Amino acid sequence: MPETSAIHPSVARFVEASRQGSRYLRELERKLSKPHVVARSERARAVLRVQAIALSAIREFLDSHGFIELLPPILGPVTDPGIRGAGQVVVDYYGWPYRVMSSAILYKQAAASALGRIYFVSPNVRLEPPEAALTGRHLAEFVQVDVEGSGMSYEEVMDLVEGLLKHVVAVVKGEAYRELEILGRDLPDCSDPFPRLTHSRAVSMLRSLGVDADEASEIPWDGEVILSGLFRSPFFITDYPLGSRGFYDREDPERPGVLRDFDLIYPEGFGEAASGAEREYEYERVLARLKASGEDPEEYGWYLGMLADGIKPTAGFGIGVERLTRFLCGLGSVWEARLCPKVPGVYSP
Repeated sequence: MPETSAIHPSVARFVEASRQGSRYLRELERKLSKPHVVARSERARAVLRVQAIALSAIREFLDSHGFIELLPPILGPVTDPGIRGAGQVVVDYYGWPYRVMSSAILYKQAAASALGRIYFVSPNVRLEPPEAALTGRHLAEFVQVDVEGSGMSYEEVMDLVEGLLKHVVAVVKGEAYRELEILGRDLPDCSDPFPRLTHSRAVSMLRSLGVDADEASEIPWDGEVILSGLFRSPFFITDYPLGSRGFYDREDPERPGVLRDFDLIYPEGFGEAASGAEREYEYERVLARLKASGEDPEEYGWYLGMLADGIKPTAGFGIGVERLTRFLCGLGSVWEARLCPKVPGVYSP
């Protein structure tokens, strides 16, 4: 068991406030009805400046490692289906039902196979269930930095995202110290190697603490917060079970039923930072995974056609900008990390 870290006070305060449920949401709707007033506060200005510095540091790091920034797709005939109960936005695109991107993951594979190392700063829309507003970590509209590299293993991708986060934290500490002082934020040390534990080990740890965690499923959100509070630095959970993640995460050929994937988790109760994996890239294997997950292969026509033509193996990750900002600034909820936030179930401009 790791040395226990404390849940950050702002996270603890948010959890307590969100237990009020509808009352919390009514107060939030009132506050967000005037986003221009929120944005004028010293606190909000400090948060948005930290976010800008972090985005610049992300681009600097990825550019220096040979990645090329591409413009992200916004609409497409299909998008990532593996979004755990969130709805998709469908629009009429000249008579065709197109989806607003909930993740650009399918397009990342195509781009990395062509250009080697790529990234998007990609807007996403996911119609999360209204109760997701009470988690402090979900927005209906958010931005993700999507990274993909040809020929990379998931171990190499974990090294990459670890280096990226360490770089961002160092830059923010150096360039945004005034903003961090305004926010009262003392960032934890991220210089040591990030611990890595398997999904099976994480489930065992949670069960020992009385949390109902399933060997065959994702880590539950409340369990993720608890695990997050047990570590003094970010850490990885690896090797999720087959069926718990999207059809595009690669099954380990040497360990049937185990995916070559990971989540990066922030400490102090802030939860998930990034998710990544090696990708399935062989036509027959992807087709079988699609059918097993209940998806209609006909909806994935262009994607399956690309695989049938042949594609290079790739691996990558996505890191949410607002969740990163929440961690850097020590915010109670992710809505504070966005101008004019769209919180699930809450009306706002």
